[in-house]
Amino acid sequence: MDLTGKTALVTGSSSGIGLAIAQGLAAAGANVILHGRDEGKLEKVRTQLAAAHPLAQFPVVASDLGTAAGAEAVIKAHPEVDILINNAGIFEPREFADIDDARWETMLDVNVMSGVRLSRHYLPRMLKANWGRIVFISSESALNIPAEMIHYGVSKTAQLALSRGLAQLTAGSAVTVNAVLPGPTRSDGVGDFFGKIAQEQGISQEQVEQDFIKTHRPTSLIKRLAKVEEVANMVVYVSSPQASATNGAALRVDGGVVNFIA
Repeated sequence: MDLTGKTALVTGSSSGIGLAIAQGLAAAGANVILHGRDEGKLEKVRTQLAAAHPLAQFPVVASDLGTAAGAEAVIKAHPEVDILINNAGIFEPREFADIDDARWETMLDVNVMSGVRLSRHYLPRMLKANWGRIVFISSESALNIPAEMIHYGVSKTAQLALSRGLAQLTAGSAVTVNAVLPGPTRSDGVGDFFGKIAQEQGISQEQVEQDFIKTHRPTSLIKRLAKVEEVANMVVYVSSPQASATNGAALRVDGGVVNFIA
């Protein structure tokens, strides 16, 4: 897969799945715009990636994509991209009765409206150029709404609707819009979450992860958390010219958690 000469914007790429996607796209030859909220962290990541991929460029842009101003800052800094990976997102386990309006609004602003705002700018430009890729990083929670964080599940389902709707606008062009649905993945955020539980319970993080899969994701066929690189592999493929006939799809990298055919 050769993405030489292409420019990709990966939101939320200073760690976790986003960073793995940035690494994968760079390895395929793309220049990658790194995005996050912490400029210092982004600079460290840029240094690391530049050392590993000396032929690629890694400009950085720091902003809060939970706001319209944050999206505008990204667009102003980089008005043209070939590949947009809408990866920035948040999650939090919380009882439904305790999720107030402010938490709903924050979840939807970060997980959904960030992609709306960026796609609204970049999609028309991709259509004009007759080539482009937009990928939404959704979740298996879009299909299996988790009772412990319903607001998160709703935001991920919304991403599927948004992705499919935007794909309808690309008919007859060489632009595609798809969603990728990871299952439980050992990202930095998930690792920190399980690490805290392990410390509180006095057991290993590995045991916490195994217990989570057994109790909360018993339909998993791989019986483990996925690696961020395994998710990134799918994203790099769907961003490539080889995926030209894949459009409007919801592509699972869920380890078989979703227990139905669709």
